[in-house]
Amino acid sequence: MKTDNLIVGKSKTFALRIIKLSQYLCNEKKEFIMSKQLLRSGTSIGANVKEAIRGQSKADFISKMSISLKEASETEYWLELLHESDYLSDEQFNSIYMDCVELLKLLTAIINSSKGGKDA
Repeated sequence: MKTDNLIVGKSKTFALRIIKLSQYLCNEKKEFIMSKQLLRSGTSIGANVKEAIRGQSKADFISKMSISLKEASETEYWLELLHESDYLSDEQFNSIYMDCVELLKLLTAIINSSKGGKDA
């Protein structure tokens, strides 16, 4: 459960950063489409982690964590697009992107461990 608690905290902190980034993109850059997608996927990571913690079975836990992993991967994509289209500076991008990569690694490790070491 220690790893689960870590992922709960990190995914919530990440969601709060995504909310602030989305607000910045809308208010300062007047970018609404990608920022909405980023907001949806970036906040969904933690929501699915919380659902997984209360899962009805091991299979349910793995399924919800896998959804979190997919949402983190989608978030990574939106961050890359926002950076490559010059909505995010290198500094803005690098900071939040590294947090996203960390979540991807943690989620992958949790899923693999839950499956007994099998590939996710």
